Amino acid sequence: MIDVCTRLSARCLVVATDGNVSSRLPSGNILITRAGINKGMVGENDLVEVRPDGTGGNQRPTTEIRMHLSVYERRQDVRAIVHAHPPFATAFAVAGVSLDRPVLPEVVVGLGGIPLAPYATPSTDEVPDSLSPFLEHHSAILLSNHGAITFGTDLLDAYFKMEKVEHTAEIIYRARMLGGIRELSEDDLARLRAVAPASYGREVNR
Repeated sequence: MIDVCTRLSARCLVVATDGNVSSRLPSGNILITRAGINKGMVGENDLVEVRPDGTGGNQRPTTEIRMHLSVYERRQDVRAIVHAHPPFATAFAVAGVSLDRPVLPEVVVGLGGIPLAPYATPSTDEVPDSLSPFLEHHSAILLSNHGAITFGTDLLDAYFKMEKVEHTAEIIYRARMLGGIRELSEDDLARLRAVAPASYGREVNR
């Protein structure tokens, strides 16, 4: 978890004390970053172990703990969560523009669409409520006027998805500056669905 926090800071996917990272432990408890810590400075003493209901821990966990706990409750397959404020992706979220159109084949296969959740007041139950409609079928979600969240089978998986969200946002931004975006056609998507299980080991769910 410390490595992922360091990567987030080094890649400028978070600044100051932004963002939070968590992992589901074999015991069922959640290990999560404490409140008010720069992710590039996280050490072992900045990780808080809480019960699935958020109780316990010897320090105050991130203010976004409700968001993390809600995802773990709804998605038993999720073992790790990364929340960050990547600049290009967050710019799309501030502009009210999702990244759910089929543009990049590897994103269609790896993430599906990247929807935009409605604005919710940070650190409140509004945030998990805003994510609720998207949790079942997505592993990356933009948060309106806030940032992005990704879920994974482990910490690196969740982190790499955040990298992919930001990379996708930057590519789409630059493509728009160059005059527009060519989306994959239905025929393109059909061919991608046909090869995805053998080539990528997964189904395309769109």
